[in-house]
Amino acid sequence: MPIIEVDQLGKSYGRTVAVSDVSFSVEPGEIFGILGPNGAGKTTTVECLVGLRRRDGGRVRVLGVDPDVDRATVRSHVGVQLQQAELPERITVTEALRLYSSFYPQPADWRELLDALGLAGAARTQFGRLSGGQQQRLSIALALIGNPQVAVLDELTTGLDPAARRETWQLIEQVRDRGVTIVLVTHFMPEADHLCDRLAVIDRGTVVALDTPAGLVGRLDAGQRMRFRPSRPIDDALLTDLPEVWSVTRRGAEVIVDGDAELITAVTATLARAGVVAERLRVEQASLDDAFIAVTRHDTRSEEGSR
Repeated sequence: MPIIEVDQLGKSYGRTVAVSDVSFSVEPGEIFGILGPNGAGKTTTVECLVGLRRRDGGRVRVLGVDPDVDRATVRSHVGVQLQQAELPERITVTEALRLYSSFYPQPADWRELLDALGLAGAARTQFGRLSGGQQQRLSIALALIGNPQVAVLDELTTGLDPAARRETWQLIEQVRDRGVTIVLVTHFMPEADHLCDRLAVIDRGTVVALDTPAGLVGRLDAGQRMRFRPSRPIDDALLTDLPEVWSVTRRGAEVIVDGDAELITAVTATLARAGVVAERLRVEQASLDDAFIAVTRHDTRSEEGSR
């Protein structure tokens, strides 16, 4: 049975429709990602999931409970870290964990969380003096303090440097290994690709794609791209005449070749016959970024024509 069920969720603010007809489910033990451009309705969706906002339409069940009807039950089993959540600058890590643990009837051992999330050395440090990575570790700890079955994490690694981001990814995987189902809201494609089992892409308040990261990429009618610098000048026709090649462009001394799945074999063989070496060769495949752009691309001309 799904641990979260969302069916035709709708939420508006006055005349502004934030989400419309959003539907998906989350299985136990998943890291389920919610992707979308800024303002797409991602945060509104998760706020409706955890009972922070009352939906206008549709059906939502979290652990079999309607968050609009029984918010207390949902909040006792769901840990939440929201993008705009802030703590007082002077509260220490220990004080924050003790405070939050007092909100739950059977909280986790906050001392264990200190150790598990690498915060023991910062236990007496004030929130305002923590590094960005430490603040995110504390956010995860606070989301777990109630021993939740589900953790909702919103834009967890925004603003972190690459090293801190990867450390946070490892922590999220450790949280899942503890048996917690995770809903991860993000707009950072490498994060979604690395962590998520499945993804719902929300654009302009509607789910426009629902699949695994690999499944989303696999939907693209995309081939391959080669970038290289020829060891001697070549004519574009040497490559454009190949049936495997779609296009050849140049950026300074670099040649960029796009083509189908047989591109690399065809181009390298042709260059070899011509006595040309492909120096500084790079091969690029379609990515989750490409898939995201494809499913959220808007036809601005038709939009302008409808105004």
